[in-house]
Amino acid sequence: MALDNMAGNTAPFKTFDPLGLATLGSDSTLAWFRAAELKHARVAMLATTGYLVQGAGFHFPGMLSSDVSFESLSSMKPLDAWAAVPEGGKAQIIFTIFLAEIITESKGTHYTKGGDLPTVVFPPIDFSGVDESTLATKRNRELNNGRLAMIAIMSFCAAANIPGSVPALVGNPAF
Repeated sequence: MALDNMAGNTAPFKTFDPLGLATLGSDSTLAWFRAAELKHARVAMLATTGYLVQGAGFHFPGMLSSDVSFESLSSMKPLDAWAAVPEGGKAQIIFTIFLAEIITESKGTHYTKGGDLPTVVFPPIDFSGVDESTLATKRNRELNNGRLAMIAIMSFCAAANIPGSVPALVGNPAF
C-alpha cells in the first residue's frame, strides 16, 4: 500500500505529508494511520455539525436529567456543557463509542492485515451497488470534508476558550 494509491490523494495537495509519517513503519502502519484519519474525520464532521446546530440555537426539547435541560447545555461553551452532563450520561456516551470501536475493529480481516478500512456502524450503508469510480470520488470527498471538519472543530474550540484566537469568529455569540 503506497500513499500515492490511497483515497484522499486529491488536489491541491495530492500526497501532503510534511512530517513523512507515511514512511514510518510498514503498510500495516500506513493502514492504521489512514483508519485513524478516517475515524477522526467522521467524528469531526459530526462535532462540527453539532456545534453549528447548537450555535444556531437548536436543541432537543426537555430535560437531559432531572436537573439539566438541553436548553441550558446549548447556552454553554462545549467544555462547560460536557462538564454539566451527569456522570451517568458521560458513561453512556463513552460506552457507545467503545461499542462502535469494538464492532468496527472486530469485523473480518483487520485493515492492518489487508482488510477493508472501517465502515460506518450505524446506520449500516450498503455501497455494493455503486460503481468503483463513483465510490472512489465519494471516499475522496469524505476524507477531504473530514480534514476540513477537523480544522473547523479545533477552530471552534479555540475560539470558544481562547478569546481572539480565531479573528473571523470574534463577536459571534456562539463562541
